[in-house]
Amino acid sequence: MLRFLDAGESHGPALVGIVEGLPAGIPVTTGHIDAQLARRQGGYGRGGRMRIERDRVRFLAGVRGGLTLGSPVALVVPNRDWANWRRVMASGDDAAVDERVVTCPRPGHADLAGVMKYGHRDVRNVLERSSARETTMRVAVGTCARRLLEELGVTVYGRVTAIGPVTDSSAPPPALWPEAVATSPVSCCDAAAGEAMMRAIDRAREAGDTLGGVVEIAAVGVPPGLGSHVHWDRRLDGRLAGALMSIQAIKGVEVGAGFAAAGRPGSAVHDEIAYAPERGFSRSTNRAGGIEGGITNGEAVLVRAAMKPIPTLGRPLASVDLVSRQRARAAVERSDVCAVPAALVVAEAVVAWELARAFLEKFGGDSLADLKAGVSLYQSRLRQV
Repeated sequence: MLRFLDAGESHGPALVGIVEGLPAGIPVTTGHIDAQLARRQGGYGRGGRMRIERDRVRFLAGVRGGLTLGSPVALVVPNRDWANWRRVMASGDDAAVDERVVTCPRPGHADLAGVMKYGHRDVRNVLERSSARETTMRVAVGTCARRLLEELGVTVYGRVTAIGPVTDSSAPPPALWPEAVATSPVSCCDAAAGEAMMRAIDRAREAGDTLGGVVEIAAVGVPPGLGSHVHWDRRLDGRLAGALMSIQAIKGVEVGAGFAAAGRPGSAVHDEIAYAPERGFSRSTNRAGGIEGGITNGEAVLVRAAMKPIPTLGRPLASVDLVSRQRARAAVERSDVCAVPAALVVAEAVVAWELARAFLEKFGGDSLADLKAGVSLYQSRLRQV
């Protein structure tokens, strides 16, 4: 019911996307999306590309007067760096394909696997699309979903909880995250931990190395009943995990207590059920992360994703040249020392997207008004349970 397709290379003319299935009447503007794109480009530890690009989205179809029309929404984000790559990345037979050729794959990237899969001779044909530049459009698309959720009373929050060896062990409620994150160069809620994270990034930069970390996403206001227990592919926790794992460099996902639950007894893991007439059923804790049996239970949806260090290193690892078959140092493309704060914005976007899909699957509606009416009727029924 809700799907998107995106295309574009890192140094091509633009990134493009088409979203199908958004109901009519959702308020969304370029300003909403540009604000999220700017967040994605920020963060301590970013590289030279972020000094070149100033991402701005344009709607080509599907939005009029700041409202979705119910027809497919087409978006484009131009690449400013295209001006420097016009000859090399041209689509016609006049492309300078013999320039800036990459023949030494980078460990940890899609370089070698992609070349082997598609039969390319130039690694650039792989790295241009496997690049995290692709997440620019996913943030744009996810912002459309975020705007839908906000109209339904759902807010998506995010924060960085670890970079390298430094962990933020604070546990403020999600509603307090935005203010702290907005003032932190690493999107961390705890100021002292944030300072330590930046020092760790500085040390990695000096060593020609990179750092990964952990991001945490909370969706507050999600009603019970999204997702399903009846088929494996309808379980919302599985879908969220898949969406988060689809982000470049994400290597692990957990919901609620996650991996920590494996080392605890059941009495310290499962959330006891409470009831109050004014609220209805609730949980006294939220170790399940708002999802039980693949279905939201009315508590905040809480997920975390672990990002590996970026594979492009200032001091490259050993590799083998595809042409000479000789041992060599991996190619070096312009990159970041740490992109965990950027990954946070992408993670928020993909979580918003999956939750919006789940809403539309359950409630349907060709217009926002119809969707809201369906949600309202359902909430009325829940009060009778």
